[in-house]
Amino acid sequence: MIEVKNFTKKPFAKKFLIRVAKTVLKGENREKQSLSIVFTGENRIKKLNKKYRKENKTTDVLSFGESPKFKTQNLKDTLGEIIICPQKVEKNSRKYKTAFKEELVLVLIHGILHLLGYDHEKTEREKNKTERKQHNYFLKIFPKLN
Repeated sequence: MIEVKNFTKKPFAKKFLIRVAKTVLKGENREKQSLSIVFTGENRIKKLNKKYRKENKTTDVLSFGESPKFKTQNLKDTLGEIIICPQKVEKNSRKYKTAFKEELVLVLIHGILHLLGYDHEKTEREKNKTERKQHNYFLKIFPKLN
């Protein structure tokens, strides 16, 4: 199950976001796992970023995997939670001259890949692998941009 929660005033096409998430999970043979996608404001994501990453700034996406310490039988197939700040995504879309929807898909894919264990901050090799995966899933969603 993929759950989408929106704590902002910006409307989102939940079915589209669920389709994006399912595309990545299926591609990684993890389609039975569930996850939550949460949209929040700049203040909240900044607080979370400071608390968990020691960075006192807003960010576009944070990923929180389910802690093995808290996993119960009911949560064993829960991948985690992705928190997205649409205001930051909007700023990035202007900065990189991309459509908001495309930038949103990129950060969602990026967040899911983090939950699946891909880490672009480890090594150059891991960075390249993660970016390749991200790009390939992006093209599955937007094939006409290839």
